[in-house]
Amino acid sequence: MVDLIKSPGDPIWLQYVPTVQELDVHDGLVDSLDEDANSPVPNITHRYPDRALFLVSPVCAAYCRFCTRRRKVGDPEKIPLAQLESAFRYLEEHHEIRDVIMSGGDPLLLSDRRIDDICRRLRTIPHLEVLRIGSRVPCHLPERVTPELCAILKQYHPLYINTHFNHPDELTPAAVRALGMLADAGIPLGCQTVLLKGVNDDPEVMKLLMQRLLVARVRPYYIYMCDQVAGAEHFRTTVEKGLEIIKALRGWTSGLAVPHFVIDAPGGGGKIPLLPEYVVKLTDKEIILRNYAGKTYRYSQPLEPILVG
Repeated sequence: MVDLIKSPGDPIWLQYVPTVQELDVHDGLVDSLDEDANSPVPNITHRYPDRALFLVSPVCAAYCRFCTRRRKVGDPEKIPLAQLESAFRYLEEHHEIRDVIMSGGDPLLLSDRRIDDICRRLRTIPHLEVLRIGSRVPCHLPERVTPELCAILKQYHPLYINTHFNHPDELTPAAVRALGMLADAGIPLGCQTVLLKGVNDDPEVMKLLMQRLLVARVRPYYIYMCDQVAGAEHFRTTVEKGLEIIKALRGWTSGLAVPHFVIDAPGGGGKIPLLPEYVVKLTDKEIILRNYAGKTYRYSQPLEPILVG
């Protein structure tokens, strides 16, 4: 990663080198996703009806200063497996949960043995149909992705991994190799990107990132507005900038390369999608649409059936 840093102010430098701007904490800018309010037991966040977030590791793969969990530090193995027992029991008892997202911190910083233990235990719960892992490791520590790790993960399909790249330069040869190993293990890969001022708040930069992700066998999944995190105001862009970027992607590159643009709503509201305005007018007779190139089109509503009595 150090080799990618060209100079102060470079997009990679801005992400990883602390600045005095982080000491500038504005009123109302707090770690605002309010996960504790949706945490019925330790290590579980149950916000959505059929899925739950399972915090299995206390430490991140990188010092993400724009993340609500940026203060997670320490030994990635310091959560004893016994401490996760209440989380496992909660998942066993709540049959409405069919999808579990392992997060933290970063689950792939755990040892192979610990990852295997957690996945095996989750797979004993019959109503858990899908396992997911959220990890920055393929970007920051691609050497962690080994044949042994891939062999472990391959046992627990359907299993998905959402990784995190913010700039095209992060897709190094080592990162692309690691992504390829995971894909070869049959693991569908997605990417969650954060919109960051000076890093990727440019339509051409974001389009190149999305296209390179597809070449690396990763489907762009989300572009997030930067969370309202204390000390990260200098990373935040306007919502209009995000809409401009999505407008520059949709229709101008493959639909596979167009992620959802979302705000993870403060106060625990969850992910809310945003789209440029494509509906010009909607009546009971027709909808008038504007396409990616700005041209308008009419689509008729279905006619009411004529009743013959």
